[in-house]
Amino acid sequence: MTTLTAVPASAAVRRPRIRNRYLRGLATPRGVIGLALVGLVLAVGLAAPLLTSYDPDFQTADALVSPGTGDHLWGTDEIGRDLLSRLLYGIRSDVLVVLAAVPIAALVGCGLALLATAHRAADVAVQRLFDLLLSFPGLILGLTVTAIMGVGRGTIIVVIALVETPAFGRLLRGAILVHRDREYAVAARVGGAGPLRLLTRHVLPNAADPVVVHVALAMSVAVILEGAMSFIGIGIRPPEASLGSTLAASRPYLEDHPAYALGPLAVITALVVGLNLIAEALNRGARR
Repeated sequence: MTTLTAVPASAAVRRPRIRNRYLRGLATPRGVIGLALVGLVLAVGLAAPLLTSYDPDFQTADALVSPGTGDHLWGTDEIGRDLLSRLLYGIRSDVLVVLAAVPIAALVGCGLALLATAHRAADVAVQRLFDLLLSFPGLILGLTVTAIMGVGRGTIIVVIALVETPAFGRLLRGAILVHRDREYAVAARVGGAGPLRLLTRHVLPNAADPVVVHVALAMSVAVILEGAMSFIGIGIRPPEASLGSTLAASRPYLEDHPAYALGPLAVITALVVGLNLIAEALNRGARR
């Protein structure tokens, strides 16, 4: 005779626990809102050819028309270019810069951190290099690099990478120095683990949390820095669309044509807020 065991109602509706701590963090309200904001901006940027029929550089005879006029949903700029098209393709330009610059900064910074923790003399040299880079504010460093390389997307990528490299390097270096003296690392060393195995199998997986969190923060800084450089004219070259250059061009028309500035300002705000929420969610998940 088969015996049936009653299952408590609470157990029947219990949700499966998310094992990955980063996914647990992203599943919180902050993470969901951050992912929604960033995902929405990325989606409309990727779908630009489907959402607008205008080339971002195409000029019409209708200059500074209001939103909703004719075929121009968001209006036009001072030389008749469709503002919605400029906005959507500007998102693409900014995302391309961010996705190129931040991984470079992470790879270079983490590589220098590993070098610094391997030898004392290398540590001194790397720390002085980080001090040198950190002594320059972002825009001052941008002006310096622009004077050497000229204006363009490549310059912005280099500037963002130089600004963020010390942050990644110092975060990983500090985490490695802390974790390699923890009990589990000492036990692995006593058990015969060599320096390379100790680093790759035991220390790095536990020291990577601050680096993962900082990726989202670095992307947020990259969006701001690209916008600032393009705003003052040392970023992406016109007539190519970017959020910062569109915002800069809108300044003379803020009173009569506020939608001109509202579009890029709203997108930059959404990206920065969303990325910071994601970073906070990842940080909370890493601490659990």
